[in-house]
Amino acid sequence: MYSVSPQQNSEASRPFLTWQRIIDWAQEHYRVRSFSKDERIPARPGLLYLVQKGAVRLVGTAQVNATGGSASRLARISPEEAFLGFVGAGQPFEIVAQSPFTLQSYAHVDQTSVVWMYWHDLDNWPHFRREVLDAFRYQHQRKLLWLSTLGQRRTIDRLLGFLTLLIEEYGEPTEDGYCLPFPLTHAQIGSAIGSTRVTVTRLMGKLRQKGMIRTQGDNLLCLPTDSVLTTRNTQSQG
Repeated sequence: MYSVSPQQNSEASRPFLTWQRIIDWAQEHYRVRSFSKDERIPARPGLLYLVQKGAVRLVGTAQVNATGGSASRLARISPEEAFLGFVGAGQPFEIVAQSPFTLQSYAHVDQTSVVWMYWHDLDNWPHFRREVLDAFRYQHQRKLLWLSTLGQRRTIDRLLGFLTLLIEEYGEPTEDGYCLPFPLTHAQIGSAIGSTRVTVTRLMGKLRQKGMIRTQGDNLLCLPTDSVLTTRNTQSQG
């Protein structure tokens, strides 16, 4: 699976002229915008978004009653955020309204560029429309794997499974493994696997001691090559 990721396959197979025409169209119609790291992207339901450059972080927010008392219109409501994943360069995403949950998107790295359009705008590029639909189907399959990982009873299993999924999809090859190209905080990891920052920090230490993960450069998370190949073989057999 990992010499070339599905995302890289998508970018490699896309006709350059088609992608360039879409970018030109977006610039002509003021449909492209760049964002700084951690800047919120004002995405709204019903529109299609394409990540031209960088990476987008998706976050889910649920409104919860913070008073613990009876339901009241005056009850204090506090949001609880959960990290839901990334969307890399060349990939689409959309925001779905599902009250009482809200989805938000943030630029995860500096100079993240995002194109937005209406779905009917894809009528101009029918081949690209099919590619977008294929990308959403692939994302749905990854979500099923994500849910399976989150179903693990032990937190350390959820943590390792989560990191493996991320690095399989977005990791870049190094001399002795694959590394995420962008940092991820322990708090963000904790929100994704239903744990706390403190617990994640402790368990990350255990995984490092066992040689199952490592860090490189600016705290970039990495998996050794044999771990990626083992996961690949397990999934292909399943």
